[in-house]
Amino acid sequence: MSPVKTNSVVLLLQIMLGLSVFAGMVLHCQGLSRHTFVVKETPYTRLCSTKNILTVNGKFPGPTLQVRKGETIVVDVHNKGDYNITIHWHGVKQPRYPWSDGPEYITQCPIQPGKKFRQKVIFSNEEGTLWWHAHSDFTRATVYGAIIIHPKKGTHYPFPKPHAEFPIILGEWWKQGIMELYETFLQSGVDPNVSDAYTINGQPGDLYPCSKSETVKLMVDHGKTYLLRIINAALQDILFFAVAKHNITVVGTDASYTKPLTTDYIAISPGQTIDVLLKANQPQGDYYMAASVYSSAAGVTYDNTTTTAILHYNGSYNASSRPYLPNLPSYNDTNASASFTGKLRSLADEDHPVKVPLNISTKLIYAASVNTLPCNRSTTSYCEAPNGTRLAASLNNISFELPTTDILKAYYNHIGGVYGDQFPSVPPLLYNFTADDLPTSLQTPKTGTEVRVLEYNSTVELVFQGTNLGAGTEHPMHIHGYSFYVVGWGFGNFDKDKDPLGYNLVDPPLQNTIAVPKNGWAAIRFKANNPGVWFMHCHLERHLSWGMDTAFIVKNGHYPEAQLISPPPDMPPC
Repeated sequence: MSPVKTNSVVLLLQIMLGLSVFAGMVLHCQGLSRHTFVVKETPYTRLCSTKNILTVNGKFPGPTLQVRKGETIVVDVHNKGDYNITIHWHGVKQPRYPWSDGPEYITQCPIQPGKKFRQKVIFSNEEGTLWWHAHSDFTRATVYGAIIIHPKKGTHYPFPKPHAEFPIILGEWWKQGIMELYETFLQSGVDPNVSDAYTINGQPGDLYPCSKSETVKLMVDHGKTYLLRIINAALQDILFFAVAKHNITVVGTDASYTKPLTTDYIAISPGQTIDVLLKANQPQGDYYMAASVYSSAAGVTYDNTTTTAILHYNGSYNASSRPYLPNLPSYNDTNASASFTGKLRSLADEDHPVKVPLNISTKLIYAASVNTLPCNRSTTSYCEAPNGTRLAASLNNISFELPTTDILKAYYNHIGGVYGDQFPSVPPLLYNFTADDLPTSLQTPKTGTEVRVLEYNSTVELVFQGTNLGAGTEHPMHIHGYSFYVVGWGFGNFDKDKDPLGYNLVDPPLQNTIAVPKNGWAAIRFKANNPGVWFMHCHLERHLSWGMDTAFIVKNGHYPEAQLISPPPDMPPC
């Protein structure tokens, strides 16, 4: 063959190879599931009146994302609303890629009205139910939706396949506009107005006025089993949930499988998800599934209403005039809340092993408190807290202040003056955290933007200690970018010598949100193997807004697979 022909053949092969690589890249990009979220105001009618609410794609709740374990998706978020917005993928670890995690001024600046942001959402070992929600001010009151993570192809649930699945999203509804609610909350310096209703999948249910015709109804066949994917999207409250005359079996929480736990109710914190199996084994008829508040803080007002949906058995029969209503625990039944949470156990089988860190390199104790601060008349008009103060919240006596440049950008680009890295490892003030009468001198925290830096692959034990300052109550603590093992909990003050002897290091539940008991403690463990900046906060929205927050900066490891991925080019500007 002549040199000319040989070169022509080589060139042709190179072109064909290049085209095949290009085609592969195109197919790979096309292979990513793509979604569009348009954030906009939409009129909705509830409780006999209509108002505009912020929605995604005009839906309330927003669209459900269906993915498989280990998948990566792309979501284009267009802000066509009137306020800044961010979207957080709650419980999605986003390995090495915090750029799309979503909390404003932590990993990004907000998406301004009229702007857009393409977010890459990277799933890893999560399997089960998670959710997405807004992470700006109180906007998550209406901007939220479910994420259903199915097993990888060729694998299956660790329980018999249910006949059908239903997302059950618990939320709150205010007749007042949400931004008006938020601004009034900031100006008053005290708790926000309580909601006018709780909701199931956006509907209050027929115990509320003007709501009967729109009550959510789940249609079931007698003898079949159904998977309920329950999400607490409420802004402010832990909720009890039950189905009248039916037991339910918990099989997962926070996208991790659990040992089957059969119960007649659950307690579910804001931010938490719980998967339960329901066997339709009762006489044909209509049965309420219902949710009501758990509120233990003394002197704090709460929404005392009950939201309902109807479990309806298919078939021909004479239904009772009114569905049966479940017996839910009392609104202040601390034992009912804590004992349910304390019964959860990881599945811990061959396909779902438990990897609890045993040799701990970093021990932390964070005291969670409700506090008061001197009133700033320029931002707080009424100063309605005791002695003309405003309410605040803190971790280790620091009330967190959001910066004006996001911490991730400052960390990645070595921008000084945005945050400090001296968050204390233990409470700087030691006292009887859960005593009934605490001196007022303990009420005032420091303020600042302090974070904790963790070495890559360090093994962390973090004890959350509740306090009785202000109003002792539960604190559902959530860490972005991680799941953690809940190895222990109890009431009173944590005893570093005695309490670890009772840790569950065999099959503790793997969660991303844990409710610290009222005047008690909860101990978690995790391995810091996800580099980046990761927010940690109480998921009661008022406590988050008051400063019960901080962040972890997890340093890069020594090899490329243990280092931050570079940011996308279209990060929202500050």
